[in-house]
Amino acid sequence: MAIDILMPALSPTMESGTLSKWTIAVGEPVRSGDVIAEIETDKATMEVEAVDDGVLASILVADGSDGVAVGTVIARLAEDGEAVEDVASAAVPPLAPVSPAPVSDAAEASAANQTDAVSADPVPAVAAPVQTSAVAAVAAQKAPATSADGSRIFASPLARRIAADRGIDLARFSGSGPHGRILRRDVEEQAASPAPVMAGATGQMAASASATFAGASSLEPNSQMRRVIAQRLQDSKANAPHFYLTVDCEIDNLLAARRMMNDKAGEGVKISVNDLVIRAAAMALMVVPKANASWEGDHTRLFHHADIAMAVAVDGGLVTPVVWAAEQKGLATLSEITRDLASRARDGQLAPQEFSGGSFTISNLGMYGIREFAAVINPPHGAILAVGAGEERPVVRDGQLAVATVMTVTLSADHRVVDGAVGAEWLQAFKGYIEQPVTMLL
Repeated sequence: MAIDILMPALSPTMESGTLSKWTIAVGEPVRSGDVIAEIETDKATMEVEAVDDGVLASILVADGSDGVAVGTVIARLAEDGEAVEDVASAAVPPLAPVSPAPVSDAAEASAANQTDAVSADPVPAVAAPVQTSAVAAVAAQKAPATSADGSRIFASPLARRIAADRGIDLARFSGSGPHGRILRRDVEEQAASPAPVMAGATGQMAASASATFAGASSLEPNSQMRRVIAQRLQDSKANAPHFYLTVDCEIDNLLAARRMMNDKAGEGVKISVNDLVIRAAAMALMVVPKANASWEGDHTRLFHHADIAMAVAVDGGLVTPVVWAAEQKGLATLSEITRDLASRARDGQLAPQEFSGGSFTISNLGMYGIREFAAVINPPHGAILAVGAGEERPVVRDGQLAVATVMTVTLSADHRVVDGAVGAEWLQAFKGYIEQPVTMLL
């Protein structure tokens, strides 16, 4: 009996995702535990492993399909001894609606082959049905292009549309698809080349002239991660009444202690300023537990541990892996954990439980030379600490002017759950740990 492969839920908040890439092809054997696809969720791009053994009989959702709902049948497996052809030709459940997305080369080529089937030379049949986006479906209804001598130009509908929009003459080059068919990527490469092939000399002059004027732009589709980040932060700013508290911390003692610890630490241990900030924030949350909370309508959730989420910039967005119970971890352990989480976050290899939840967020832009900023609260957390760069500034001590290394931090707090006095008390506790780092060890 055929086995349906469903779009998995890879995080608690995932409702749909982008099927970035299939790593196997129709007809290949699959064993339980094999990586079969990569799926982009609201947090990261993650690998999907097969649960059952069999042979991949059909792919129902193409590479690059966006907005694929959780539970959608995306492929089918034939069990051992079952005919792949029978499974591929069998009726499948209706697919969940998929929102329009950038058309992958495979889907584009499939749509183009279907459109040109009557007049084109025979090409190998696609072994499995492939779902294309609405863009390709609509464009496929357009009439095929012809060259100046009346001969047929074999190009995908999407390639023809892009070429028409950009004034590129399809008759002057061949494509990389089957039998020289021109695909989207071929047109885009022509458009990006120093001297793109335009429709006539007038088109060339117009294109070169327009390139010199201000206002040139291009559209880049928003990834699933980018859209979810936008929605969550918009909801946070709209629903959580933010207030901001800023304090300057002198960090000369902290830097000296860090140098001493790294000199004495074992091989492979390198404590960063960010590790010390996480440690100080965790200790302060234990001293002021009312700041370690989140708003839940009729209730306020008070966390018993300092589960610190740290903001990590990745391609196309931001991920917040969590250091669980950070107050219970020494600096060497913290250093190892934060480096591992940051590295795997950038590689898209975090497990869902590693970036979901937490009680408090730290966003550090000091490495970019940012002196001071205010961050948007990461829901459902009750607060986020924005950390700026440490820099030498003039300070007054006992009426005398001196120079100190100063780091400015800003606490953004949700006033529904954290009062101003509670936020100020937490900042004072944090400042105490930062300026006297030996107290973190008590």
